[in-house]
Amino acid sequence: MFDFLFEFFGSITWRSALIGVLIFIASFAINLAIVTVILIRIPADHFSQSHRKKLWSDRHATIRIVGIIGKNLLGIFLVALGIVLSLPGVPGQGLLTVLLGVMLLDFPGRRHLEQKLLRRPAIINSINRLRQRFDKPPLQLE
Repeated sequence: MFDFLFEFFGSITWRSALIGVLIFIASFAINLAIVTVILIRIPADHFSQSHRKKLWSDRHATIRIVGIIGKNLLGIFLVALGIVLSLPGVPGQGLLTVLLGVMLLDFPGRRHLEQKLLRRPAIINSINRLRQRFDKPPLQLE
């Protein structure tokens, strides 16, 4: 086993280490930008009971179904990505990305899970500080 580790670390060059660092920085910056834009653009009452909006309810049924399937696939991807980003050593906003993925998914108990994630002081405080920086009102929770 130690031979494998010595062989692995011996094969790392400065070039491959630099590429790894650049990928690390780029993925962190891209994830942070996406999360920031989405959290700023959602309405302050998005997580309250009064905010109930159906996706493309005024569109043709086929377009609505394709939109819902696409939205759910993106939600699954974001939840999986958020779980990976929550691992130690991986750059990015893991729990916020999971929250964004859950917001896109349609399943029973989604509102409860969103509220559970938002009840964590670190998450809601981070979101509201970010929204305040861009002159947006804080999120209203139930």
